[in-house]
Amino acid sequence: MTVTNTQPSTAADDGGKPSNMRSLSRAMEVFAELQRADRPQRLSDLARNCGMSLPTTLRILRVLQDFGMVSQTDKTYRIGPAVLPAARSYIENDPLVTASRPVLQQVAAQTGMTASLYTRLGFERILVVRVDGDAPLRYDMPLGKRLPLTVGAAGKILLAGAPDEHLQEVVKGAVAAGHEEPSFSLAELKARLPEPGTDYAYSADERATGVLSVAMAINRSGLPSESVALTSPVEAATEKGLKAGVPELRRAAARLAELLEGTVY
Repeated sequence: MTVTNTQPSTAADDGGKPSNMRSLSRAMEVFAELQRADRPQRLSDLARNCGMSLPTTLRILRVLQDFGMVSQTDKTYRIGPAVLPAARSYIENDPLVTASRPVLQQVAAQTGMTASLYTRLGFERILVVRVDGDAPLRYDMPLGKRLPLTVGAAGKILLAGAPDEHLQEVVKGAVAAGHEEPSFSLAELKARLPEPGTDYAYSADERATGVLSVAMAINRSGLPSESVALTSPVEAATEKGLKAGVPELRRAAARLAELLEGTVY
Protein backbone atom coordinates (compact mmCIF):
# COMPACT_ATOMS: atom_id res chain seq x y z
CA MET A 1 0.00 0.00 0.00
CA THR A 2 1.33 3.42 -0.91
CA VAL A 3 1.14 5.83 2.01
CA THR A 4 -0.56 9.03 1.02
CA ASN A 5 0.07 12.01 3.22
CA THR A 6 -3.41 13.41 2.98
CA GLN A 7 -5.60 14.81 5.72
CA PRO A 8 -8.91 16.63 6.00
CA SER A 9 -8.68 20.13 4.57
CA THR A 10 -8.90 23.03 6.98
CA ALA A 11 -8.45 25.81 4.48
CA ALA A 12 -11.30 27.97 3.22
CA ASP A 13 -12.71 27.24 -0.19
CA ASP A 14 -10.92 28.83 -3.10
CA GLY A 15 -12.75 31.36 -5.21
CA GLY A 16 -13.69 30.50 -8.75
CA LYS A 17 -14.19 27.09 -10.31
CA PRO A 18 -11.85 24.42 -8.85
CA SER A 19 -9.74 22.21 -11.09
CA ASN A 20 -10.76 18.61 -11.75
CA MET A 21 -8.10 17.28 -9.39
CA ARG A 22 -9.05 19.77 -6.71
CA SER A 23 -12.68 18.67 -7.00
CA LEU A 24 -11.68 15.01 -6.80
CA SER A 25 -9.52 15.68 -3.74
CA ARG A 26 -12.36 17.46 -1.97
CA ALA A 27 -14.79 14.67 -2.82
CA MET A 28 -12.40 12.16 -1.27
CA GLU A 29 -12.14 14.31 1.86
CA VAL A 30 -15.92 14.32 2.28
CA PHE A 31 -16.08 10.58 1.60
CA ALA A 32 -13.35 9.91 4.18
CA GLU A 33 -15.16 12.02 6.76
CA LEU A 34 -18.29 9.92 6.30
CA GLN A 35 -16.19 6.78 6.77
CA ARG A 36 -14.89 8.06 10.12
CA ALA A 37 -18.35 8.89 11.42
CA ASP A 38 -20.13 6.40 13.68
CA ARG A 39 -23.54 7.72 12.61
CA PRO A 40 -25.11 9.65 9.69
CA GLN A 41 -23.84 13.20 9.34
CA ARG A 42 -25.61 16.50 8.71
CA LEU A 43 -24.50 18.70 5.84
CA SER A 44 -23.37 21.46 8.22
CA ASP A 45 -21.20 19.04 10.22
CA LEU A 46 -19.55 17.65 7.10
CA ALA A 47 -18.84 21.13 5.75
CA ARG A 48 -17.34 22.28 9.04
CA ASN A 49 -15.18 19.17 9.55
CA CYS A 50 -13.87 19.30 5.99
CA GLY A 51 -13.30 23.07 6.00
CA MET A 52 -15.61 23.66 3.04
CA SER A 53 -18.57 25.86 2.31
CA LEU A 54 -22.10 24.46 2.46
CA PRO A 55 -22.72 24.80 -1.32
CA THR A 56 -19.43 23.06 -2.17
CA THR A 57 -20.11 20.22 0.25
CA LEU A 58 -23.65 19.79 -1.06
CA ARG A 59 -22.44 19.62 -4.68
CA ILE A 60 -19.93 16.93 -3.72
CA LEU A 61 -22.53 14.90 -1.84
CA ARG A 62 -24.90 15.00 -4.80
CA VAL A 63 -22.21 13.67 -7.14
CA LEU A 64 -21.30 10.90 -4.68
CA GLN A 65 -25.00 10.05 -4.39
CA ASP A 66 -25.23 9.70 -8.18
CA PHE A 67 -22.58 6.97 -8.02
CA GLY A 68 -24.09 5.24 -4.99
CA MET A 69 -21.15 6.13 -2.76
CA VAL A 70 -23.37 8.17 -0.43
CA SER A 71 -26.97 7.74 0.71
CA GLN A 72 -29.27 10.36 2.20
CA THR A 73 -32.06 9.99 4.75
CA ASP A 74 -33.98 13.12 5.66
CA LYS A 75 -31.25 15.68 6.40
CA THR A 76 -28.35 13.30 7.06
CA TYR A 77 -25.81 11.51 4.88
CA ARG A 78 -24.06 8.16 5.21
CA ILE A 79 -21.91 5.78 3.15
CA GLY A 80 -23.86 4.24 0.25
CA PRO A 81 -24.18 0.67 -1.07
CA ALA A 82 -21.67 1.11 -3.90
CA VAL A 83 -18.83 0.60 -1.42
CA LEU A 84 -19.79 -3.06 -0.91
CA PRO A 85 -18.69 -4.31 -4.36
CA ALA A 86 -15.46 -2.35 -3.95
CA ALA A 87 -14.85 -3.89 -0.52
CA ARG A 88 -15.54 -7.37 -1.84
CA SER A 89 -13.12 -6.89 -4.72
CA TYR A 90 -10.42 -5.68 -2.32
CA ILE A 91 -10.88 -8.58 0.12
CA GLU A 92 -10.87 -11.18 -2.65
CA ASN A 93 -8.06 -9.79 -4.81
CA ASP A 94 -5.62 -7.80 -2.69
CA PRO A 95 -2.33 -9.79 -2.55
CA LEU A 96 -1.58 -8.94 1.08
CA VAL A 97 -5.08 -9.83 2.27
CA THR A 98 -5.13 -13.18 0.47
CA ALA A 99 -1.57 -14.05 1.59
CA SER A 100 -2.15 -13.05 5.20
CA ARG A 101 -5.19 -15.21 6.01
CA PRO A 102 -3.37 -18.56 6.40
CA VAL A 103 -0.46 -16.87 8.16
CA LEU A 104 -2.75 -15.19 10.69
CA GLN A 105 -4.69 -18.42 11.19
CA GLN A 106 -1.47 -20.18 12.11
CA VAL A 107 -0.42 -17.45 14.53
CA ALA A 108 -3.84 -17.41 16.21
CA ALA A 109 -3.79 -21.21 16.56
CA GLN A 110 -0.30 -21.24 18.06
CA THR A 111 -0.79 -18.36 20.48
CA GLY A 112 -4.49 -18.61 21.26
CA MET A 113 -4.79 -14.86 20.72
CA THR A 114 -6.60 -12.83 18.07
CA ALA A 115 -4.35 -12.09 15.09
CA SER A 116 -4.99 -9.04 12.93
CA LEU A 117 -3.57 -7.30 9.90
CA TYR A 118 -3.70 -3.51 9.56
CA THR A 119 -2.76 -1.30 6.66
CA ARG A 120 -1.97 2.38 6.73
CA LEU A 121 -4.24 4.84 4.94
CA GLY A 122 -2.84 8.37 5.07
CA PHE A 123 -2.60 9.34 8.73
CA GLU A 124 -4.84 6.50 9.85
CA ARG A 125 -4.89 2.69 9.79
CA ILE A 126 -7.62 0.24 8.94
CA LEU A 127 -8.26 -3.37 9.92
CA VAL A 128 -8.26 -5.59 6.83
CA VAL A 129 -8.05 -9.15 8.20
CA ARG A 130 -8.80 -10.63 11.64
CA VAL A 131 -8.64 -14.22 12.91
CA ASP A 132 -10.20 -14.69 16.36
CA GLY A 133 -8.29 -16.36 19.17
CA ASP A 134 -9.50 -18.57 22.00
CA ALA A 135 -10.66 -15.65 24.18
CA PRO A 136 -13.18 -13.34 22.49
CA LEU A 137 -12.49 -9.62 22.57
CA ARG A 138 -14.83 -7.31 24.44
CA TYR A 139 -15.58 -5.15 21.44
CA ASP A 140 -16.57 -5.58 17.83
CA MET A 141 -13.99 -4.22 15.41
CA PRO A 142 -15.45 -4.16 11.89
CA LEU A 143 -13.18 -4.53 8.89
CA GLY A 144 -12.38 -1.21 7.25
CA LYS A 145 -12.85 0.99 10.30
CA ARG A 146 -10.52 4.00 10.34
CA LEU A 147 -8.32 4.06 13.44
CA PRO A 148 -5.55 6.36 14.64
CA LEU A 149 -1.87 5.70 14.14
CA THR A 150 -1.12 7.42 17.43
CA VAL A 151 -2.93 4.96 19.72
CA GLY A 152 -2.65 1.16 19.85
CA ALA A 153 0.28 -1.13 19.16
CA ALA A 154 -0.63 -1.75 15.50
CA GLY A 155 -0.56 1.99 14.76
CA LYS A 156 2.46 2.97 16.84
CA ILE A 157 4.75 0.37 15.29
CA LEU A 158 4.16 1.96 11.87
CA LEU A 159 5.65 5.20 13.21
CA ALA A 160 8.68 3.73 14.98
CA GLY A 161 11.88 5.23 13.58
CA ALA A 162 10.10 7.84 11.47
CA PRO A 163 11.77 11.28 11.29
CA ASP A 164 10.37 14.12 13.37
CA GLU A 165 9.11 15.94 10.27
CA HIS A 166 6.91 13.01 9.39
CA LEU A 167 5.75 12.51 12.97
CA GLN A 168 4.72 16.16 13.12
CA GLU A 169 2.54 15.63 10.08
CA VAL A 170 1.02 12.60 11.80
CA VAL A 171 0.24 14.77 14.83
CA LYS A 172 -1.53 17.32 12.62
CA GLY A 173 -3.43 14.59 10.79
CA ALA A 174 -4.56 12.93 14.04
CA VAL A 175 -5.87 16.23 15.38
CA ALA A 176 -7.59 17.11 12.09
CA ALA A 177 -9.31 13.71 12.01
CA GLY A 178 -10.53 14.11 15.59
CA HIS A 179 -8.44 11.25 16.98
CA GLU A 180 -6.45 13.53 19.29
CA GLU A 181 -7.08 16.73 21.21
CA PRO A 182 -5.87 20.04 19.69
CA SER A 183 -3.14 20.20 22.35
CA PHE A 184 -1.59 16.89 21.20
CA SER A 185 2.13 17.40 20.54
CA LEU A 186 5.11 15.75 18.87
CA ALA A 187 6.65 15.12 22.29
CA GLU A 188 3.54 13.25 23.44
CA LEU A 189 3.56 11.10 20.34
CA LYS A 190 7.26 10.23 20.63
CA ALA A 191 6.76 9.25 24.28
CA ARG A 192 4.22 6.62 23.13
CA LEU A 193 6.46 4.99 20.53
CA PRO A 194 8.69 1.94 21.14
CA GLU A 195 12.23 2.50 22.42
CA PRO A 196 14.90 2.66 19.69
CA GLY A 197 16.01 -0.83 18.74
CA THR A 198 12.70 -2.45 19.73
CA ASP A 199 11.01 -4.05 16.73
CA TYR A 200 7.56 -4.38 18.30
CA ALA A 201 5.06 -2.10 20.01
CA TYR A 202 2.94 -2.89 23.06
CA SER A 203 -0.25 -1.27 24.28
CA ALA A 204 -2.58 -1.74 27.23
CA ASP A 205 -5.92 0.02 27.64
CA GLU A 206 -4.99 2.53 24.94
CA ARG A 207 -7.62 2.35 22.24
CA ALA A 208 -10.02 0.03 24.10
CA THR A 209 -10.27 -0.57 27.84
CA GLY A 210 -9.32 -4.02 29.07
CA VAL A 211 -7.39 -4.97 25.93
CA LEU A 212 -3.70 -5.81 25.54
CA SER A 213 -1.96 -5.80 22.19
CA VAL A 214 1.46 -6.30 20.67
CA ALA A 215 2.29 -5.54 17.03
CA MET A 216 5.08 -5.75 14.49
CA ALA A 217 5.52 -4.00 11.16
CA ILE A 218 5.82 -5.80 7.84
CA ASN A 219 9.13 -4.32 6.80
CA ARG A 220 10.00 -3.58 3.21
CA SER A 221 11.57 -0.51 1.62
CA GLY A 222 10.77 2.86 3.19
CA LEU A 223 8.38 3.45 6.04
CA PRO A 224 6.19 0.41 6.72
CA SER A 225 2.52 0.65 5.82
CA GLU A 226 1.27 -2.68 7.22
CA SER A 227 1.44 -4.31 10.63
CA VAL A 228 0.36 -7.57 12.24
CA ALA A 229 -0.91 -7.69 15.81
CA LEU A 230 -1.84 -10.08 18.60
CA THR A 231 -4.66 -8.93 20.86
CA SER A 232 -6.22 -10.35 24.02
CA PRO A 233 -8.59 -9.25 26.79
CA VAL A 234 -6.78 -8.62 30.07
CA GLU A 235 -8.44 -11.53 31.83
CA ALA A 236 -6.96 -13.99 29.31
CA ALA A 237 -3.36 -12.75 29.12
CA THR A 238 -0.66 -10.73 30.85
CA GLU A 239 1.93 -8.39 29.38
CA LYS A 240 4.54 -11.12 29.77
CA GLY A 241 2.30 -13.71 28.17
CA LEU A 242 1.42 -11.43 25.28
CA LYS A 243 5.05 -10.56 24.60
CA ALA A 244 5.85 -14.27 24.60
CA GLY A 245 4.02 -14.32 21.27
CA VAL A 246 6.45 -11.81 19.72
CA PRO A 247 8.64 -14.51 18.10
CA GLU A 248 5.60 -15.96 16.32
CA LEU A 249 4.55 -12.47 15.30
CA ARG A 250 8.05 -11.76 14.03
CA ARG A 251 8.00 -14.90 11.89
CA ALA A 252 4.58 -13.98 10.54
CA ALA A 253 5.71 -10.48 9.56
CA ALA A 254 8.84 -11.87 7.87
CA ARG A 255 6.79 -14.45 6.00
CA LEU A 256 4.37 -11.82 4.69
CA ALA A 257 7.28 -9.60 3.64
CA GLU A 258 8.71 -12.55 1.68
CA LEU A 259 5.38 -13.30 0.02
CA LEU A 260 5.07 -9.68 -1.07
CA GLU A 261 8.64 -9.31 -2.29
CA GLY A 262 8.61 -8.33 -5.93
CA THR A 263 4.90 -7.50 -5.80
CA VAL A 264 3.85 -3.98 -6.72
CA TYR A 265 1.92 -3.05 -3.61
